[in-house]
Amino acid sequence: MQLGKRCISHLPIFKFILSIILIKVDKHVTLRYSRIMTYEVRKDVMRMKFEKVLKKYLPMTETAFYILLSLTKPRHGYGIIKHVEEITSERIRLGSGTIYGTLNKMQRDGIITVFSDGKRKTIYEITETGKGLMLAEMNRLKELHKNTLKYEEAFK
Repeated sequence: MQLGKRCISHLPIFKFILSIILIKVDKHVTLRYSRIMTYEVRKDVMRMKFEKVLKKYLPMTETAFYILLSLTKPRHGYGIIKHVEEITSERIRLGSGTIYGTLNKMQRDGIITVFSDGKRKTIYEITETGKGLMLAEMNRLKELHKNTLKYEEAFK
């Protein structure tokens, strides 16, 4: 069996080959795929990771919510602190330990990315996973608000 470029080029485009190992034993060539992932499998893996993030973060703490809400544009840590104070009318004042601990956790979980701006400042930016998380939390809060308005009179 001969493996040429023609064989590989005829694989369907949606397949992602992570590795191919060729082993030659006594004039026989064996083709072994150590792992092939189709687009659908990769999508399922991504969905499972996202569901894990949702399970871990929902319902969100007020601190996490306002940190992510501040990342509508990339910001450095102090910029996030100031933005949260501004949008909450100074009701929430984040300490540096709180914000940087939360940002590190979010970075590990793939909710935000971190890069340097060249001026020795670390910039934080929300990822697509983070945006999906925020949309899920916003939908949860909308339902909470709707039900609050609906049943508010019963508590007066």
